[in-house]
Amino acid sequence: MKLFSRDQEKPVVPLDIYASLVDALYDVRQSLFLGSLASAIAALLTAWKAQDWVLLVIAIAIVGVAWLRTLDMQNYAKLRDTLLDREALRVWEYRYVVGSSVHVALLGAWVLAAFVLTGDPFIRLFAFSGALAFMIGISGRNFASDLLVTSQIICAAIPMSAAIFVAGGWYLAIFVLLLLPFFAAVRLISNRLRQTLLDAVIATRDMTMLAMRFDTALNNMPHGLAMFDSEGRLVVANNRLIELFDLPKGLDVNGMTARELLTHSVGAGQAPHLDVEHFISDFEAHLAGVMGSIFVEIRDGQTLALTRQRMENGGSVVIAEDITDRRKAEERIHHLAHYDSLTDLPNRTYLHDALQRMLSDMRRSGPLAILFVDLDQFKQVNDTLGHPRGDELLRAVAGRLRGLLRRSDVVARFGGDEFVVLQSPVRSTAEATELADRIVEQLSYPYQIDGHQIVIGASVGIAMAPRDGVDADSLLKNADMALYHAKVGGRGAWRFFEPEMDARAQARRAVELDLRRALAEGEFELFFQPLLNLRTMRVTTCEALIRWRHPQRGMVPPMEFIPVAEDMGLIIEIGDWVLRQACLECMRWPSDVRVAVNLSPIQFRRDNLQVVIAQALAHSKLPANRLEVEITESVLLQDVKKAREMLEQFAEMGVRVSLDDFGTGYSGLSYLNSFPFHKVKIDRSFVRSLDGDERALTLLRGVANLTASLGMTVTVEGVETEAQLATLAAEPAIDEAQGYLFSVPIPARQIRELLASSRPGWAAIQPPVARTG
Repeated sequence: MKLFSRDQEKPVVPLDIYASLVDALYDVRQSLFLGSLASAIAALLTAWKAQDWVLLVIAIAIVGVAWLRTLDMQNYAKLRDTLLDREALRVWEYRYVVGSSVHVALLGAWVLAAFVLTGDPFIRLFAFSGALAFMIGISGRNFASDLLVTSQIICAAIPMSAAIFVAGGWYLAIFVLLLLPFFAAVRLISNRLRQTLLDAVIATRDMTMLAMRFDTALNNMPHGLAMFDSEGRLVVANNRLIELFDLPKGLDVNGMTARELLTHSVGAGQAPHLDVEHFISDFEAHLAGVMGSIFVEIRDGQTLALTRQRMENGGSVVIAEDITDRRKAEERIHHLAHYDSLTDLPNRTYLHDALQRMLSDMRRSGPLAILFVDLDQFKQVNDTLGHPRGDELLRAVAGRLRGLLRRSDVVARFGGDEFVVLQSPVRSTAEATELADRIVEQLSYPYQIDGHQIVIGASVGIAMAPRDGVDADSLLKNADMALYHAKVGGRGAWRFFEPEMDARAQARRAVELDLRRALAEGEFELFFQPLLNLRTMRVTTCEALIRWRHPQRGMVPPMEFIPVAEDMGLIIEIGDWVLRQACLECMRWPSDVRVAVNLSPIQFRRDNLQVVIAQALAHSKLPANRLEVEITESVLLQDVKKAREMLEQFAEMGVRVSLDDFGTGYSGLSYLNSFPFHKVKIDRSFVRSLDGDERALTLLRGVANLTASLGMTVTVEGVETEAQLATLAAEPAIDEAQGYLFSVPIPARQIRELLASSRPGWAAIQPPVARTG
């Protein structure tokens, strides 16, 4: 078996092993020198005894070949680092084979010369046995090379067999035949030794590589690893473990117990605040399998997690993991999940959990109060100064709320501009009242945000536990209802929850549900109230007023459902329906009668309102000048520029525009000159004060004269008595009147009958039996 094969693309053995085998041939110079010296001395001894110069030449040749081979070994040693490929190593293997073969051939020649040139039995026996012994030793030394063993056997067997044949005789011939299996056995033994060597070398290399890989993997682990035997002594530890426990460099940890290991770590200052005995006891218990994972916080906030895995032999493997970053990440995730990112206050999740804990502990700690806080005028801040400053304002509010609370209280951002305070414990409602007063007061002080002074307010709704509920959801709901009533009551105030609030909220919820159904099922209808010209006493306009005919509750007053519809946003759809129906109904009236439709502020905020009006006119084929749209002054306060542009678009379409309820709210005479109004409807509050009040009449007359001088029609609302009518009719600036004196709002069929009568004036209208809004 050769170290390599020319007929195979792949070598029999790997290059590194092949190189080590070639190195083995050139490795031991002493054995080569001593073997060559011994064989040369033996040849010289036979030459001296036989007094034969041929034997002398052979002895000298043996010494010369040995010297040349020694030089070759020296050259190999010098060039070894440059022999990196298989071909270069093969050349040196051949060189060694040649040198060894020449040496063995000289030994064979020595035997042949001893048999041919002398008849001395001693010389023959000495040469034959010496050569045979030297050949066996050389073959044993050079068994790593199959080529070398084979060449040595050939170089020795041929001359030695020839020598025996020269001696003659059948017995010697039989001896030659016995030499053949001997040489075959030598070759077989050499092959087996070589295979054994190769297996050992390969196994050693594999084990070395495996050990290197294991060591590399072990010492490049992100975790520390310690393996303890069945007696609790350390048998394996990687570099990361040494680093984590800050053990002294060069410390031999093999054989240490866990206690000794930790004692060295603590002594190195790794955990200066650690209770050493307690921690060591926990660790030893963990090592014994009594408990699961343990955690230890060492210096600089570093935290280690120690986990154990039992081995079959009774030992165990302990993994030490630095979980500092993971702990920080978990804490960050927990913080994000339970705290508001803007204000860093607890969020809804934290609030709900905290409230549940307080309720569970209420029997021991006592009652608690839930204060629901909502900021007043916050939307205006966002709309005028932008959301970034609104965010800064929320952070400032959060800071003030923190400063008002005790350590046992909790404040959370509920969402938007809403906050919730959990006050626990409270001995009486007076404590909750005092805190609510402080919140309203503190949050109302001015804020300085990016150079802007901002003033807002706060409203607070309060629910008490257990009086108003014993579960988190119902308490938050009740506090929210109390907040709603605080805001309705005028803002900047607080209210306690009352059971009636819940009943009203349920009723409102029922109205919300019914409203959606009402629009879909056609439960709304239009009533109309006429406006009369005070000169002709004829109907000029009919105001469209929506009514809801509920299947169970009967006729629902507008004041009950219009605010709800506005809050729901449903007023948009209802308003569109009113526009369409009013225009369609007006087409059934005399051509000189107009229809008036009220527009809510929510409708007016739409960018496509003029499109909706145009579609209603087109659908009904009603001329634009027969439609009046009525708006209140609150519409003008939202966005003066946008309101002016939209009213101008209405005027360009031919639609008439009326200012309704003039004289209430933030009335200003500048509106009359700034907006394209066709009509001004003076509020009914002016009419109520007319009887016997000259100042009220003077004020009404002044407003009417000013309005009329601007070219606008003047209408007075709320006329209910003959005396009021007579007073208004005497004023030339007042054109129209509207009120219960003439008619309550009536259904579409009745208004058509009124307008179709021969005298469609006040006399044609029968006094109402009852007056409903």
